This record gives sequence, C-alpha cells and structure tokens, in this order.
Amino acid sequence: MYVGSVKATADNLVEKFGFQPYCSMGLETGSRKLCSIVVKNGNVIIQVMNTLEPLHSDPDDPLIDEIHSHIAFHGDSVKDVAFKVDNVEAAFRKALDAGGRIVMEPETFKDEFGEITLAKIAGIDDTVHTLVDRSKYHGFLPGPYRMEEFEESAPHRGENIIMNSVDHVVQNDGWNKMAVDCEYYERVFGFHQFWSVDERQISTKYSALRSTVMASENEIIKMPVNEPAKGLKTSQIEEFMDFNGTSGIQHVAIRVDDILTTVDHLKKRGVEFIEVPDKYYQNLSKRMEVSGHPEFAESLELIKSLGILVDFDEKGYLLQLFTRPLFDRPTFFFEIIQRHNHNGFGAGNFKGLFEVLELDQAKRGNLKDSA
Repeated sequence: MYVGSVKATADNLVEKFGFQPYCSMGLETGSRKLCSIVVKNGNVIIQVMNTLEPLHSDPDDPLIDEIHSHIAFHGDSVKDVAFKVDNVEAAFRKALDAGGRIVMEPETFKDEFGEITLAKIAGIDDTVHTLVDRSKYHGFLPGPYRMEEFEESAPHRGENIIMNSVDHVVQNDGWNKMAVDCEYYERVFGFHQFWSVDERQISTKYSALRSTVMASENEIIKMPVNEPAKGLKTSQIEEFMDFNGTSGIQHVAIRVDDILTTVDHLKKRGVEFIEVPDKYYQNLSKRMEVSGHPEFAESLELIKSLGILVDFDEKGYLLQLFTRPLFDRPTFFFEIIQRHNHNGFGAGNFKGLFEVLELDQAKRGNLKDSA
C-alpha cells in the first residue's frame, strides 16, 4: 500500500487488526528516499510505504513522484499485489510474449538473507503485480530493512487475533471493462475463470453488479473483478470509482479458522464492521427452510449476535463479514472469511450485503441517482 502516513497506518494494523511488526525501512536503517513498515499475521503480509522526499525533488528517481502522485490521486490505497511463483523468468517470459505490460524485468538480488528474484507486471490500471521467488530467501525483500523480533507464538497486544492467509483480493472495474480485463489476466498470467455472477443474481431495488473470479492454474490465487450494472442508484462499485479515480483494489479477504472468535476480538480492539440488520437473518431463516442447509458447527445465535453473514449450498457453507472503510475515502476495506467445504464467494449474501452497504452509502451522501 502507498499511504500518507506509514507509522499511523502500521499502528492501526497492529493495534486494531492484531498484526505484528515484521520489518521496517527508513532513515534509521539507511534509507534516504523511502520509508516502509511491514506487518505480518500468519501468512498475511502487508507492506505500507511512502517517500521521504518532496515531489519533483529527484528527477533521476521516478519512484518518488510516482508515490506522491498515486497518493494524491487515489488516496491511501493498494499499489502492488505480489504473486509468489516457482520460476520468475518463465512467468515473466510468458507474460511478455502474451502482451503483458512490463514494469520491471527479472532481477536477482543476493544479501545476508539469501537469494531472491523479482519482476513486475502491470495489472489493471495503476495496480502492479510483483512476481517473486523467495524459495532461497529468509528475509522480506532486498534493501535496508531492519527485521523486527517476530515470533508466531508471541502474544499480540490486546485480544489475540489469529489469521491464516489471504483468501482473495477484489478489484473494482469501470463500466463494461470486466471482460477485457479478465481476458488480460487469462492471457498474461495464465488465470482461468473460477466463478461468475451478473445482475440477475446480484441486484437490489437500487443497484447491481457483475463479478468474475479469476484464479491461478492451481487455484491458490483468486482475483475477483467487479463492474457496475445498470441500477436506479449509484452502486458501491460506482462509489469506489468516484473516489479512487480508476479501477483498483477494493478489499482484501483474510481467511481465518475461527471467525466467531476473530470478529469478537477485532470488535473489542475497536475495528468497525458493517451493521447487518435483523431482516437479513429473517431472510436467512427463510432461505434455510426452503433450500435446506448443511449442519453448522457454529451457533447460529452467536453468528447473529456478531452480525456475521452466512452463505451455503448442499456441500458446505462460508461465514464472512466486512469492515467499514479503513481510510478517509470509502475505497478500501477488509473481509474476514471462514470456509467449510464451500469455495463460493457469498452470492447468496450479495443482495443482503448490498442493502447494508447502500445504507452506509446513504450516510456518506453517495447513494445518488445513477447516470
């Protein structure tokens, strides 16, 4: 993420979301141009970064102006979603031959932490994907980073938060761009269509969207791409585009093994989640009566008391909940998700979720007549 205040953002991730400091870079570590803090929880690693130099201060280093311009245009937001690969050179060559937009050619770095190979390919609009092979590396990235004392078993401040991994990363796209951009991921990164829905499944009285989930060949990486569909009011996708300026990363879904404990502890730490109305659970009960449902390991009463969303099919179910936007602009949030033999993306929740998000949009003055 490129952010206006690295320390404030990292402190928020540590204090409220239960991350631990992993490594840092700045004046104290010998970095004169960049400052960065990296936080970690389980297999979830987030880097927040800014520049230490003023705009237009170094014409020989375009990264400085890139960071300034990105934050000025998009606000605090995700710049880079990294993909771990077995062979950077081969993945890069495939992307290049397929017409991928090259940001950085493969380069191998060696330091006291071992050997690491990196390359960068453009994603949608300003988003970048770093290809990284860290099989021979036990640090974070090359550079003047100071590794923090980090132990997986070390207690977190406040209520303990245990994360598993990044489940998926969602991008919001402009009108009628989804098909073209999904084809780009298929052609350049070798992804395939894993799941999709349109306005026939996802709509409310006011708004609608289309969504296609693109997945890597081994289906470990999943990148849903959303675009707006016609509706009476501006959808959450249109609101995102208004404030982000272009397509970009809307949210990161963090997979956990115990969502009830996780959400309870996050709320005690001060994390704000969307408020799910009682009507949602009344509709959920009707859905369960009509279609039947798998046996839940968790108490439905406790699920309701924590305001967690439920989706299910004949094979299994998932539990999910979304935070309110993290930054000043309503453009980025986290999703907390737990899966029980269910690989979907909460299609059964979308109508109820949209109605909740529309209430928040209305509070922000952004539920307007659609153009």
